[in-house]
Amino acid sequence: MSLLEGKVAVITGAGGGLGRTYALLFAREGARVVVNDMGGARDGTGASDLAFANAVVAEIREAGGVAIADGSDISTADGAAALIKNAIGTFGYVDILVNNAGILRDKTFLKMEEAAWEAVLRVHASGTFFCSQAFAKAVMTQEGGGRIVNTTSVSGMLGNFGQSNYSAAKAAIYGLTRTMSIELQKHKITVNAIAPIAKTRLTEDLPMFQGVETLTAEHVAPAALFLASPLCGQRTGHVLAVAGARMYAFKVVESAGRFKDGDGGLWTAQEIADNWESIVRT
Repeated sequence: MSLLEGKVAVITGAGGGLGRTYALLFAREGARVVVNDMGGARDGTGASDLAFANAVVAEIREAGGVAIADGSDISTADGAAALIKNAIGTFGYVDILVNNAGILRDKTFLKMEEAAWEAVLRVHASGTFFCSQAFAKAVMTQEGGGRIVNTTSVSGMLGNFGQSNYSAAKAAIYGLTRTMSIELQKHKITVNAIAPIAKTRLTEDLPMFQGVETLTAEHVAPAALFLASPLCGQRTGHVLAVAGARMYAFKVVESAGRFKDGDGGLWTAQEIADNWESIVRT
């Protein structure tokens, strides 16, 4: 039996890149797939165009799978609700949500305009929140629970030059993933995230990907499948990172720290400076 036989998977930003690869793999594993993508340019500009989503749906159907296209704007609460409503209206229920949609508007911190800041936060962070909320509310009316797979980034975990908006959005998704995993566990909904490094339409012209052919979307897709499948079990709140053949996890850790004896445990700024290394050592 296929890993996702009988499941309904909603994948945002599935008209190309990682999302397309996820959609094709999920369909091969038996899922009925809602391919959400508004089309448009990498920076989110341009008219809505279902051509990308329709092309992926055609690929799935030609291979014998089941899929529909959806052009809802997931960066708004109404758009996210419409996406989940479309999935349920077509297939009757939902089981899996992959929050993959994203745009890039890179610029150095001091040159970042308000519009670029807000657009990237809206698609990545708000889109993940709105879709997850609509999905979770729907799953709670069903039996069997569900699985949410979010997309964070190495940029969100470690920062990256020229990506203050994107890094902030991806860091927000990490925090959202952790909180959702805690709150939704009682509803049998697992929430995990992927931090992918892959050469796609979104990233192919970035300097780090020039001449690189070993960091593909196909390397990342099995991680998404694992987190969306029964193989994941009850694991929740994790960030699974993929960079080509390397798979690893991101975790926020705290140092052992240092306690101060005397003076009621109150530190002075000078004492912090004097003991810095022992305070931050992990």
